[in-house]
Order: sequence, then C-alpha cells, then structure tokens
Amino acid sequence: MRIATWNVNSVNARLPTVLAWLEAAQPDVVGFQEIKCVDEKFPREAFESLGYNVETHGQKTYNGVALLSKYPMSEVVCGLPGEDQSGVEAEGVHSRYIEALIECPRPVRVGCLYLPNGNPVESPKFAYKLGWMERLEAHARTLLAQEEAFTLCGDYNVIPTPEDAKDPKAWLNDALFQPESRAAFRALRYLGLSEAGELGKQPPGTFTFWDYQAGAWQRDHGIRIDFHLLSPQAADRFRGVETHRDARDMDKPSDHVPVVVELED
Repeated sequence: MRIATWNVNSVNARLPTVLAWLEAAQPDVVGFQEIKCVDEKFPREAFESLGYNVETHGQKTYNGVALLSKYPMSEVVCGLPGEDQSGVEAEGVHSRYIEALIECPRPVRVGCLYLPNGNPVESPKFAYKLGWMERLEAHARTLLAQEEAFTLCGDYNVIPTPEDAKDPKAWLNDALFQPESRAAFRALRYLGLSEAGELGKQPPGTFTFWDYQAGAWQRDHGIRIDFHLLSPQAADRFRGVETHRDARDMDKPSDHVPVVVELED
C-alpha cells in the first residue's frame, strides 16, 4: 500500500510531468497540494484514465488539495474541522485540507493538507498559520481517539529542526523556521504521531523543497517540509518511505518532490 504526498504547484501547468511520475511510481493513493484550480478545472479524466478515483477541494489561482486513490474512497471531508468553509475564497479562508477513508482490504484514512506559509512573520498571516495548526492538532486528537490507521500528509510549511535545512541561518526570519511554528509541529508529534522519515531512518539532507530562485536546486539548498505523520495503527504497518528527489529534475518540475510511504496491506 503506497501513499504519496506531493505539492505539485499547479496541476494543470505540470500535468505531463505529474502523469509521467504517476505512471513510473505507481502509488496507490496520492495527496496533491497547491493544485491551484477550482474543482471544475481539475484534469480529472487524465487521472481517471490511470485508474484513480478523484476527490478535490479546489480554489481559484491559489491553494487547493486533491486525493487520488485506486481504491474507493468514502467519508470525504473538505476543509479542516473548525474552519468555516462557506466562503472558501474569502480573505483568510482557503482550500487546504481534504480527507477520505481509503476502502482497501485494511482501510486507512488519509488527510492531505497544505499548511499556510505564514510570511511575513509580522503580518496576520503568521497568526493564521498558528491558528490553523491549532485546529489541525485538535482534529488529530479526534482521529487518534478513533484508534484507526491514518496519515496526515502534505506540505507542512515547517522546518522542524536545523538538520532539515541545508542553510538554517538563511531561514531564521522565515515563518517556516520560527520557534512557534516548530513548537506547533512538535505538539502534533507529541500526540503520538510518528514521522515516516524518522521511522525509515532517512539521513540528514533528505530535502523535499528547493526554491526556483538563486540556483537552489543546483546548489542543493533545500529544506524538508513535506511529511507523513502516522497514527500508531499506521506506524505498526510501516514498511518504508521514499523521497523521490529525481522528480525535481524532471521537465517543468514542481519545487517540491513526492514523498511515498509504504504500509502493509
């Protein structure tokens, strides 16, 4: 059972690249972030032709998340509980979370998230980021109480430790590396969630994002901000994790790469 998370940075702009990766990697379930389109503009047929069921929670121009699954999906939730989704395009309300129960032989719930960036730190955007993380923590508590296998996967927009950046000093004033952001990420972990990279003993320098600017990719000035956080029941089924670094070198790449976790069926 292979579950991928990938910030695709506009699914329509990078559709050939995304499809090529899916055909090569063959994940069973995929969570996309930053699809950057409304539901009606999502290229559903292209993914259905590869055997995926599709659920989306889109937004015009910005944000947006989607779930693809080769198994049926049920109990689909769009929007993080606790956040009013009635005006999803209103200021401060974004399409950043989608969740579904994957109806495989041993079901697993997948929450796909695109956590707010939060920059600049002095702006209301940082408070929105921290508030969103509080709601995510509350939802994680609810899911844990159900004692089922799940992953909360996606672009967390948090650099948890200095080892998760090639040049930590370059991020000292960035919302991704603020003490409050890192503390909120630790609070999630301390609920009893396992981070797949740690379970798989991925080495330092296993980055998931390289900016398009200043030759970051060529200089390997990356950061690790894309994660799978696994419930105890999912961690018990953990078999491995892969960070598909080569995707950053594909034609018209995203600035993020896929992270794939493998669970026992």
